[in-house]
Amino acid sequence: MIKTGNAIVSIYTEMTPNPETMKFVANKLLYPGKSIDFQDETNLTPSPLAKELFSFPFIKSVFIASNFVTLTKTNDTEDWQDVIPTIKQFLKDYLENGGIVVNEEEAAKYKHEASNTVAADDDDVVKRVKELLENYVKPAVEMDGGAIQFRSYNDGVVNLMLQGSCSGCPSSMVTLKAGIEGMMKRMIPEVKEVVAEAE
Repeated sequence: MIKTGNAIVSIYTEMTPNPETMKFVANKLLYPGKSIDFQDETNLTPSPLAKELFSFPFIKSVFIASNFVTLTKTNDTEDWQDVIPTIKQFLKDYLENGGIVVNEEEAAKYKHEASNTVAADDDDVVKRVKELLENYVKPAVEMDGGAIQFRSYNDGVVNLMLQGSCSGCPSSMVTLKAGIEGMMKRMIPEVKEVVAEAE
C-alpha cells in the first residue's frame, strides 16, 4: 500500500487596489462560497488560521474567502515584499498539515452574518439587489481580495458592508459609488443610493 501525504499546496500573491492589503491565493478551497472577516483580534474563535496569522506582529486584519486570504498590514510595517515569503511559507505549511481554516460551528455564532443569499422573506427589490451583488459584484471584488455583503435596504437606500481589501481601501468608495451604485440604479430603478457601513 502506498501512503500518500497531503496534497502539495501552492500559494501565490496578488496585489490589491489597497496598498495596505495583499491577497494570498491557495490552489485549494479554504472557505468555499463563504467569507469571514476579522478586523481585529477580539474574537478569533471561528478561525484557528486567523488566530495564527494575528501572531505575526505586522498583521492588522484577516479576511478569508473561497480560495484566498487577504491580509492587511499595520501602517508602520516595512514593505510587503519583506514579509511575503514568511507568510507564504506559513500558509503552505499550515494548509499542508491539515490546519483548520474555519470552524463552522463557531463561525455560525460569529457576528459577521451579512449575506447575499436570497431569503424566503426578502421582498422583490432585496432579491434583485442580492442577485446583482452575487452575480456581478462578487466576482469582481473577489479578484481584488475583498467582498461586499448586503446589509439592508430601506426607502431606496442599499446598505452594504465592505470586507477584506475593500475595507478601508481608498478606491473602494469610487467603486461603490461609480460602479455598484451606477449599475444598481440602472438595473433596479427603485434603488436611489448605495452606502457602505463600516464594520
